[in-house]
Amino acid sequence: MANVSLLQQDIEKKIEETKQKFKNEYVQESDKYDSRDVDRLQKDDALVEAYLTWRQYSVDDALKMIDDSFLWRKEFGLNDLTESSIPKWMFETGAVFLHGYDKEGNKLFWFKVKLHTKDAKTIMDKKKYVAFWLERYAKREPGMPLTVVFDMADSGISNIDMDFVKYIINCFKVYYPKFLSKMIIVDMPWIMNAAWKIVKTWLGPEAISKLKFASKNEIQTFIDPEYLPLHMGGTDPFKYSYPPLPDDDFQTPTCENGPIVSEDDNESKEGESENKELESSFSSEVAESLSSLKLDDNDKGDCRTKGARKPLTTFKGPLLNVSPAEELSFGTKESERKCLIILDNVSKNQVAFKVRTTAPEKYRVKPSNSSCEPGASVDIVVSLHGGYQASLQDRFLVMAAEMEQNAGAGSPELAQFWKDVPKTKIMDHRYITINVSSWKGMGIFEYFYGYDGTTEDVSLLC
Repeated sequence: MANVSLLQQDIEKKIEETKQKFKNEYVQESDKYDSRDVDRLQKDDALVEAYLTWRQYSVDDALKMIDDSFLWRKEFGLNDLTESSIPKWMFETGAVFLHGYDKEGNKLFWFKVKLHTKDAKTIMDKKKYVAFWLERYAKREPGMPLTVVFDMADSGISNIDMDFVKYIINCFKVYYPKFLSKMIIVDMPWIMNAAWKIVKTWLGPEAISKLKFASKNEIQTFIDPEYLPLHMGGTDPFKYSYPPLPDDDFQTPTCENGPIVSEDDNESKEGESENKELESSFSSEVAESLSSLKLDDNDKGDCRTKGARKPLTTFKGPLLNVSPAEELSFGTKESERKCLIILDNVSKNQVAFKVRTTAPEKYRVKPSNSSCEPGASVDIVVSLHGGYQASLQDRFLVMAAEMEQNAGAGSPELAQFWKDVPKTKIMDHRYITINVSSWKGMGIFEYFYGYDGTTEDVSLLC
């Protein structure tokens, strides 16, 4: 542990050195960079560390990378790039989009190569189009890497634009450090072998290992069938369409008001009624396991959160403090199938909230759509259905927005509120999901959470 502490101190020194050198040696002309990027660099140690890590902790190399990145960001107006900045026809082509996850839980960034044609007149718009997607994702999922998939099906030489490919490489090599999980080239025609040999030379040593070539028979090594299109042997029914932007996989949980442990007799009756509705959505085996969740008199009161370990970390937001900060952890044992999210209203007004997930068939959330009074706290229980396991691909989204005074908080009022509230007024907080059963050895619980794994209550390790 002493060596770990020493290493962390060295990293912190390099972060501070990088920030100071950048400020003293690079920020000389007031309009050289976007001031918002400069301010963020001085405040965000994680961003500085990302550049340092990508450059093997060489301060001078990291500074050059930051300089190139910030000049590019200003040239492309990244901080002000919006959907309306991009020609509508580019979104309509479906040549580039975000959808699904790989086996490691990384978001998939798809390039449909056959839909791209080389055109000098539109190349700048295409570059901004890619930058728009990357910036949008970076803001929504800070610190989470992407897996790029080049779908080469039905493509030919006319679809290869080496300048555009080099730009995409630079986005990950220079502009978004540590952003690339892997780059998968699927079903590459043999005639393009020479072109991709050139691409390898552009990647550089830090990224060359991330380049993967796969046939449609091999692609399932990296991506499960549920997120692969039919022509790659997958089962994903997704079809691109615009509008809206197809990058939000979050949905309202199918069984948000399912039969979680009740707080009173009335709620128990609601649970039984709602369970009947669930039987049409789930197999009889799953429905049977759900209906077996009965209460005795001793389970009333605070039993809704029973077995859900209190979160140890907190994200401090402008409207709500959200605990845990980043991860929801589940396991295969009964004591590991329930997580607790705590919302604390730190605003002066009532706040509406709702919870969405990318796997609505696997989880039940209660409450999933409600409100919280100023200074009050709300416990949200997230339960994993019997027969399912949590995976890295599963994501949760907590949305919150401030309500006007004396606004109604019933179901009709909340439904209308979410229809009317501007997107700019909504606070988003996202979770990844961890399956604790996948951690083998290493004493991982104790190392990260101060927990030695000797008791059964490991439902939330965050």
